[in-house]
Amino acid sequence: QVQLVESGGGLVQPGGSLRLSCAASGSIFSINAMGWYRQAPGRQRVLVATITSGRTNYADSVKGRFTISRDNAKNTVYLQMNSLKPEDTAVYYCQASGRTTMLEPFLSWGQGTQVTVSS
Repeated sequence: QVQLVESGGGLVQPGGSLRLSCAASGSIFSINAMGWYRQAPGRQRVLVATITSGRTNYADSVKGRFTISRDNAKNTVYLQMNSLKPEDTAVYYCQASGRTTMLEPFLSWGQGTQVTVSS
């Protein structure tokens, strides 16, 4: 099994910054893609950013403000969030996909971390 543990959420004022981290552990042989999704109250979970083999992809709503990066040696993905807006308020979830040590595919989610942007 592969577990993801997120950290770094919290309360921040509009225009502020936060950095989320997500560490993967367990029976990992390889990780292909890692990413961040978010879910606001009463809304569906949506993609924020993904990173695969160094290639990044962002939702239009966060382009130019958020940066996703990855430390392969630590099986960790980060999300640097700048110029935060109230509409960024949501629970942020980490996702990772790859293969286990049994060479079986996996897709795992973290438990989520709350980000609240408010004055």
